[in-house]
Amino acid sequence: MISHIGVAMLYVSDQQETVDFFVEKFGFSKTTDAEMMPGVRWIEVSPPNGPTTIAVHDAATFDKQPGEGAYLTYACDDIAATVTELRARGADVTDPVAEPWGTYAKVGGPDGHEIQIHQK
Repeated sequence: MISHIGVAMLYVSDQQETVDFFVEKFGFSKTTDAEMMPGVRWIEVSPPNGPTTIAVHDAATFDKQPGEGAYLTYACDDIAATVTELRARGADVTDPVAEPWGTYAKVGGPDGHEIQIHQK
């Protein structure tokens, strides 16, 4: 049976810049960095203890545009504390917005990727 999403693909203009963003701003770990084919890196990052990873791909190699790919939403237990922590790390984060389904904030990432953090 399927237990969880394994990998979300993210197409970027600069793999290292995006990996650094997730590691430095979000506290993620780089879990994989290997040669996919000559001259092409397969890099994955994931949140601490997270079963799902993000594969950060060079957009040009896959005939994609930077910013094209998965829309990512991350869950947290305390949105206010998460926003404070992300801002302390230098991330560009909106103020939390309360909705009937939960409260969320958005984080601006490299290449115009918009990342949502939510608390149910």
